[in-house]
Amino acid sequence: MDENSETDMLNTICKEAKAEGKLTGKNLTKLYEIFGSRFTRAFEALKENRVKKYIFKPSGRTVWVVVGKERDYLIMPEADFCTCNDFYFRVLDREVHLCYHLIAQKLAKILDWYETIEEHDELYDSLMSEWKKLTP
Repeated sequence: MDENSETDMLNTICKEAKAEGKLTGKNLTKLYEIFGSRFTRAFEALKENRVKKYIFKPSGRTVWVVVGKERDYLIMPEADFCTCNDFYFRVLDREVHLCYHLIAQKLAKILDWYETIEEHDELYDSLMSEWKKLTP
């Protein structure tokens, strides 16, 4: 499946889920057919409340993070970017288009299924440098 169709399919399912107010059985089946274990892991992240939206005050800057198995991963949804190894090794090699962290963030945002954390602007730089670190 090419990158556009993976993203387009996810966006279509997200729109359906938003209209329904939930993921239907049909949506879940389709997501699993498209993404397989990546969807399973994304859905686990949702159920375990591991998708976080940080809002920094007073600037209003917003940062999305998914708490992974090894560490917290920075998500840049507008760029379909994640700081995880899967992104670097499989997404950039065009094996897949989205890592499970990106799938989780997109579903979480559309379903309002994430934790909002407010932090002071003074913490922005230190948190960003932590999130941007590459896993060795």
